[in-house]
Amino acid sequence: MEIKHLVVGGLATNCYLLISGNELAIIDPGGEAEKILQEIKKTKAKPKYIINTHCHADHTSANKEIKKETKAKILIHEAEKDFIDFEADMFLSEEDKIKVGDCLLKVIHTPGHTRGSICLLGENFVFSGDTLFKNGYGRTDLLGGSQEDIEKSLKKLTKLLKPGMMVYPGHAAGFSLKKVRILSKTSSKFPPILLGGFLVEYKGINSWKNQGEIKRYQFISKICYI
Repeated sequence: MEIKHLVVGGLATNCYLLISGNELAIIDPGGEAEKILQEIKKTKAKPKYIINTHCHADHTSANKEIKKETKAKILIHEAEKDFIDFEADMFLSEEDKIKVGDCLLKVIHTPGHTRGSICLLGENFVFSGDTLFKNGYGRTDLLGGSQEDIEKSLKKLTKLLKPGMMVYPGHAAGFSLKKVRILSKTSSKFPPILLGGFLVEYKGINSWKNQGEIKRYQFISKICYI
């Protein structure tokens, strides 16, 4: 298996080519279709799927042209059907399996950035779309977004992601997850979040003794991405 990384479009979206055996999946083709097509040709693999982690144009705008040239099927979560301007070949739902060559991707529904945002969980890696970044999570103030939902989604990820996993986000650099840890046991409104590669489920700001770390968490938790 091989994962190729391209940065495309005006918002510097991460587009990934997942290659396994003689098959290939294109994840989040958010622009510059010709650039993506050239990279596809270099792999000599057969494009099977175009997978969108969510409906925003910076992750989907090259869908139509790539499908026209490759005949690959477009996959997106069913909750995005009212927000797209293209025809999907298949609508995804929680725990669907997507097979590309010998690689199996599990669909994790992670609403919050949009209603139908998903992560794609592989063996020791995850494509996190705009749900999770190294130092933050996706913004929730756009159409279909929800702060409450993204907090629930991030909590779900703390149970699924393991130390050593490679995270491939929708923007900015990928990273290896260092450790998943629970910092305290009291309830809190704060969602889990990444602190320098550590995925943290934070529960209870009053129980923390290290005030410097509290300030650091409060600062990072306000970082949002497109």
